[in-house]
Amino acid sequence: MRVLVVGGAGFLGSHLCERLLELGHSVICVDNLLTGSGQNVDSLRDDKNFSFVQQDVCDQIDITGSIDWIAHLASPASPIDYQKLPIETLKVGALGTFNLLDLAVQKNARFLLASTSEVYGEPQMHPQREDYWGNVNPIGIRSVYDEAKRYAEAVTMAYYRKFELDIKIVRIFNTYGPRMRPDDGRVIPTFINQALRDEPLTVFGDGSQTRSFCYVKDLVEGLIYTLQSETHGPVNLGNPSELNMKELASEIIRLSASSSSLVFKELPEDDPSRRNPNIDRAKSLLGWEPKVPLEEGLNITIDWFKSHF
Repeated sequence: MRVLVVGGAGFLGSHLCERLLELGHSVICVDNLLTGSGQNVDSLRDDKNFSFVQQDVCDQIDITGSIDWIAHLASPASPIDYQKLPIETLKVGALGTFNLLDLAVQKNARFLLASTSEVYGEPQMHPQREDYWGNVNPIGIRSVYDEAKRYAEAVTMAYYRKFELDIKIVRIFNTYGPRMRPDDGRVIPTFINQALRDEPLTVFGDGSQTRSFCYVKDLVEGLIYTLQSETHGPVNLGNPSELNMKELASEIIRLSASSSSLVFKELPEDDPSRRNPNIDRAKSLLGWEPKVPLEEGLNITIDWFKSHF
């Protein structure tokens, strides 16, 4: 397949590009490098099946030749990034999604939208199923990301209904692994960075809020399984194992052999108290579920941080 990966120089996108190349596909990586990094794909540049285009997909995009699959992963994805870049986040969810869907229609390409568990907001259903409509504050500080993704889902479904475009929607839950930025504000890189410096780990609230963490290798397999499938989504992709932030902090301190303690700060506005996916649909429709245990994934990630920062 000839695959266009948009947001391909980001944390998740670069791993997807790498895996697609391993499987023998041809990859065109598009990224404006607003939050992505060219270093994430430096190791791929010598591959004859890889090409990189620096472009903002909010501008009209023109790719010569055929395209079989389009994977739309473009967006700031961490709270620090999308709160710093609110307009850009909303634009890529709207204009960027329109441009890529138009391209998919033009090329008769299969289209994958990387949505997010953030569409569930502060959920009142646990674990969250795809038929749950969510509980999002539309004017809150996190709404620029939540609503951009909800809108992108609506646009994608409109193209499916009007043009019978072959679309896929995945709702990605917390993902971690190598190539995360230590300063992007997400909890695992923050905790690891603090632990390796023997600094106190910053826990917001009382640490009882939960997340479910999926190692990036598993998540990327889920994306590829979705692209290969006949389902039209939405499908949750994430690890159903749930733990709270105090437990996560303690585990990272243990695995990194750190002398760090914990420091507690005020919970950010609209920070969800629980986040846990129901992945029955992914299991039944894709034959996918995560395989990498948290301890194994954290050890790999900690080792990567040790060698890069």
